[in-house]
Amino acid sequence: MAKIPPVIELKNRHLGRILIKMGLLTREKVHKCLAIQKEKGGKLGQVFIDQGFIKPSDLRIALAGQRGMEYVDLEGVEIPQDIIHQLPAQMARTYRIIPVEYDKSRNQMTVAMDSPDNFRATDDLSTLMGYKVVAKVSDEDSVKELLDRYYAEEDESMSELIGEIESDTSLAQLAGRDASIDLDEIKGAAESNTVIKLLNQVLMLAIRDKASDIHFEPFEDKYQMRYRIDGVLYDMESPPNYIAMALSSRIKVMAGLDIAERRLPQDGRIALVMGGNPVDLRVSILPTMFGESVVLRVLDRTQVNLQLDMLGMQDSDLNSVNQLIHKPNGIVVVTGPTGSGKTTTLYSALKELNDTETKIITTENPVEYDIDGLVQVQIRPDIGLTFAKCLRSILRQDPDIVMVGEIRDLETAQIAIQASLTGHLVFTTVHTNDAPSTIARLLDLGLEPFLITATLEGIVAQRLVRKICTQCKTEYEPTEEMLMELDLRPEDVGDKTFYYGKGCNNCNRTGYRGRTGIYEIMTFNDELRDLVMNHASTAVLREAARREGMRTLRENGLKAIFDGITTLDEVARETIAAEEE
Repeated sequence: MAKIPPVIELKNRHLGRILIKMGLLTREKVHKCLAIQKEKGGKLGQVFIDQGFIKPSDLRIALAGQRGMEYVDLEGVEIPQDIIHQLPAQMARTYRIIPVEYDKSRNQMTVAMDSPDNFRATDDLSTLMGYKVVAKVSDEDSVKELLDRYYAEEDESMSELIGEIESDTSLAQLAGRDASIDLDEIKGAAESNTVIKLLNQVLMLAIRDKASDIHFEPFEDKYQMRYRIDGVLYDMESPPNYIAMALSSRIKVMAGLDIAERRLPQDGRIALVMGGNPVDLRVSILPTMFGESVVLRVLDRTQVNLQLDMLGMQDSDLNSVNQLIHKPNGIVVVTGPTGSGKTTTLYSALKELNDTETKIITTENPVEYDIDGLVQVQIRPDIGLTFAKCLRSILRQDPDIVMVGEIRDLETAQIAIQASLTGHLVFTTVHTNDAPSTIARLLDLGLEPFLITATLEGIVAQRLVRKICTQCKTEYEPTEEMLMELDLRPEDVGDKTFYYGKGCNNCNRTGYRGRTGIYEIMTFNDELRDLVMNHASTAVLREAARREGMRTLRENGLKAIFDGITTLDEVARETIAAEEE
């Protein structure tokens, strides 16, 4: 049996030295294993195990000591129920941790985890539950056995949590007292165990179901919670409306915002690791007539596939985009409404171009994903750091490629054009219905036609449509009315097969699972440049682009329908505005 010296003697020491202190290795054995590692590679700890010198449990104890964490033996340990109840079942299972001690006076929880590499769990537990956390490491099998013993039952349902809130008399006293609640009462409500458990349940459900946004909305006689999955909002069970201030205050505490400020909008960020995956929550708080409306944007980096060939483009469109993004200079515009995936497309292009020979700088509001190798700048209009001001400074940083989050005024547009004329490749976004109407938008901003024709290389318009769930995908025969939604006649579709999702557990009974893009790629040539110089209408530009091979959003949507990827309803919903332009 290994002896375990005090943690202070092990922290930050070399692994071999720690195992010698534990009485498991000699210097000769350590040197032998170092020589093997040098020859064959791999981790030193695994070499010790492969040579039969130590057991995996010994390595876990040593690594814990190296990180300054104590080892705790959980074999035969009985944990009081009042300590178990301090940690919700779903959180214990998600993070693979067991609470072993709880000091109420210091609000300090001691937890045992199954791996010293699970250290982010302590940060998240502190953020989500508000505890001061002391982490210890135990044997993996012991943690699993205790999780199965103490947290085997199903999680509390949303109904049970809301029932707890309704029976909490201290929270009920908040009803109708919005203006008269003092700061100490707000802090107390934000730290209420029932409020914390409810918020954590909402967050975990939303992240599990791959929601993109979570909405907390106060109204005169109800408090509404909703989340958006694949672009569509779904209701959650509503708690009593007097919980509004407590919930918004809890979110502010987690995001490091001012809980005393209830008159002005606030923005913040919460960083978590759920199930080993990094998750960013962007917090937006907006004062309304009946309290603060809170929206959390969920940025789960594991759910974003930043590869151009995984976004849903047809082969010919993908080829066109690849040609555009490898231009030496010029402007490439991505356009579409809010939430149409423009940022994902831009990031995928930048990731494709990201190498040691290329300097890429982005200016965004907000910076949505951290990409190694990119210099990313957060816009701060509140202190005067606008797109235009930032872009001026960026051009003095010797970039090859610049991404401007959005062109929304003449000043930003002019600097972007200046950047492209001086040899830079510029990526940006605007909000228009389709690719040809982007020209009218740029002219409306006040740009001269000759500057547009000199710099604009291409426009990518896009929409996101929900994909049919592969588990419940079913053939069906659309009615004539359904076909007319997309201006189709029965003779137009011939023997094409149509599909829809019946709804199953895999897709939460919606019939859809995930989203894909449909695109419209308008590449500039001499004819289009002449038409822009001659102030041609959007309709004329569209026809000229189609003659050159551009497929419209609607046409690419039909291709996705005929390929069995999406449905008539989805394409009609997402492309009707573009067709009416």
